[in-house]
Amino acid sequence: MTLPQLPREYNAAEDLVGGNLRAGRRDKIAYVDDSGQCTFGELAERVNRFGNHLLSLGLQMEDRVLIAMYDSIDWPVAFLGAIRAGIVPIAANTLLTPKDYEYMLADSRAKALVVSPALLAQFEPFLGRLRFLRHVIRTPLAPLLEKASPELEAAPTTRDDPCFWLYSSGSTGMPKGTVHVQSSMRYTAELYAKGVLGMNERDVVFSAAKLFFAYGLGNSLSFPLTVGATTVLMAERPTPESVFKRMVERRPTLFFGVPTLYAAMLASPGFPAREQLALRLCVSAGEALPPHIGERFRERTGVEILDGIGSTEMLHIFLSNRPGDVRYGTTGKPVPGYELKLVDEEGNTVKPGELGELLIKGPTAANLYWNNREKSRSTFLGEWTRSGDKYLQDADGYYVYGGRTDDMLKVSGIWVSPAEVEAALAAHEAVLEAAVIGKEDEQKLVKPKAFVVLKPGREATVEELQAFVKSRLAPYKYPRWIEFVPELPKTATGKIQRFKLRQN
Repeated sequence: MTLPQLPREYNAAEDLVGGNLRAGRRDKIAYVDDSGQCTFGELAERVNRFGNHLLSLGLQMEDRVLIAMYDSIDWPVAFLGAIRAGIVPIAANTLLTPKDYEYMLADSRAKALVVSPALLAQFEPFLGRLRFLRHVIRTPLAPLLEKASPELEAAPTTRDDPCFWLYSSGSTGMPKGTVHVQSSMRYTAELYAKGVLGMNERDVVFSAAKLFFAYGLGNSLSFPLTVGATTVLMAERPTPESVFKRMVERRPTLFFGVPTLYAAMLASPGFPAREQLALRLCVSAGEALPPHIGERFRERTGVEILDGIGSTEMLHIFLSNRPGDVRYGTTGKPVPGYELKLVDEEGNTVKPGELGELLIKGPTAANLYWNNREKSRSTFLGEWTRSGDKYLQDADGYYVYGGRTDDMLKVSGIWVSPAEVEAALAAHEAVLEAAVIGKEDEQKLVKPKAFVVLKPGREATVEELQAFVKSRLAPYKYPRWIEFVPELPKTATGKIQRFKLRQN
């Protein structure tokens, strides 16, 4: 796919917001949230006003501002207003601890914090000891926007300038500040939103994944703004009930979720009738989508779920199933514009059908990890970026997920994918979800151990589930131990935190 040639002097906010005005969409609805809506014209004015407010506080080009906000129209206003002014926004996970927030503010040297009132208590214990933080801006933004000018010329940034940061989810160790450039959001929209999903201005977009991480940022900001679609935002936690409410009332055509949520939706008695929905396509990322979930969802709705994989480092999905070409149990084929290769521990390309670590080459890779040269050098290998994911490519060219490089188990000298065992367990009618880790037996040999969450009101025994897995997989792959738990520990993106299970 041929990407548009962006000019050297390029500002992402001017492109994403201003492009809709130039296309004649000034009066079209851009965003709908829990308390109202705004047009593209109103969005543009609010973005200008917020950028002017930051400048009035003395912030300058490439200063940082941390955004810790629940999803509402104020979120894109703050994010894009900073970018338009040449200031670098940092999107923060709203589910973190005070320790995490203090680390991120100190590490980034952010001079301003934009925060939802309900989150302020997480910051108050340490605000007085931050050396660089000068301003705390509380939402809603309306009172301060009224006092700022609605006219703001876009900062003279280039397409390769730092644009925004995303801190990694922190599933292991301290979060890493991932620095993305001005061109990256537009390129992800061209390659995936337009190239794979066929997203256009007639679409209504709803993402259960929040704006603060890479997946949600594309779904609810860069994708719809690039094509002029309308976006539905939801501040509350995505539950089957809250998602169904928006699906029925707002009638989105595109929905973005994670496997855990799709499983919970299918298990819910409140699942809407097919005629209540306007969906044309759904997307899943964050974890491998178990085949039975995709198949059951399609049977229930007539709509495909496209399983894909992206990363904070690559900004959005680079490997995905396609509309009309969905092969459940695989993550599909490379998104046009990206190149992939699978390598062994020495960096050599593996043979067809063998597991290897996935490396990605594409135009949306981050520049680096802030203040982390060692990790930057081990992840960003020239034009290639290490994913940390194990994959194999089948005979038809589809990529099959094999788990994280640090989650893979070697049982009897053979690699075992936790994702494969988890998918087998999740196919049992009583199982809602499962996570598999390695545990040493009495001979200090690693074997699979499973943590299983049962569906409400359902029962199953350890022996029953072990026999079920043995009937579907090679015998050495079955979990030697099964522990029933009420829920699994996850990051905000829906990824299972297996390191926490290993600590038990």
